Amino acid sequence: MSAAQPTVRPRSGQLHRAPPFRWLIRPFIAAAGVILLTSTYVRFRYQGRIRDPSNVPAAPVALVFGAGLASRTEPSKMLAERVNTAVELYRSGKVQRLLLSGDNSERHHDETKAMRQYAQSRGIPAESLLRDFGGVSTYDSCYRAKAVFGVQRAILVTQEFHLPRALFIANSLGLESYGVPAKSSASLSSEIREFFARPVALALVAFHSRPRFEGEKAP
Repeated sequence: MSAAQPTVRPRSGQLHRAPPFRWLIRPFIAAAGVILLTSTYVRFRYQGRIRDPSNVPAAPVALVFGAGLASRTEPSKMLAERVNTAVELYRSGKVQRLLLSGDNSERHHDETKAMRQYAQSRGIPAESLLRDFGGVSTYDSCYRAKAVFGVQRAILVTQEFHLPRALFIANSLGLESYGVPAKSSASLSSEIREFFARPVALALVAFHSRPRFEGEKAP
């Protein structure tokens, strides 16, 4: 008969050791679920209002969102595509004016000036071009279009990946809007950024956020 083997008892600190940061797992899953649901909701809420230039309902104004500069006076490729699309809408009689909304918060970065010069070089008269210097974000551009410029109905012009968020913000703020996508292919980084930006847009609308620059009502 073999001798009894001694019982080895684990040390007290080795019993049922929990994985590190286990308490973060459930909150992380919950947060990820909220982000996924809200981003999806914003993505599809006004999907039906994205139209081709030929069948979009006419509106008094095309709201063109800023998208950076290639140089101090030259719009970036993405921004040029937005202005080109707005020019097409103007020429076809879908809109009477272009509201060029961009960032002018830095001394050598005036998006609206570059947008205006680019539109004028394509035959749009100066009196049909409005400049919003306070469009530092999509939310601010939509908010100021209605509150400062008195726009009630507009066609939003930006790339297709950006339109769902822009349409959600504008229509949620009471600015009746349809969207026309500018001709451009979205990068993976743009899609990822939009995925996380949509829940932020919903929060801004829900909490009635104010724009960075409010300003007086334009004539």
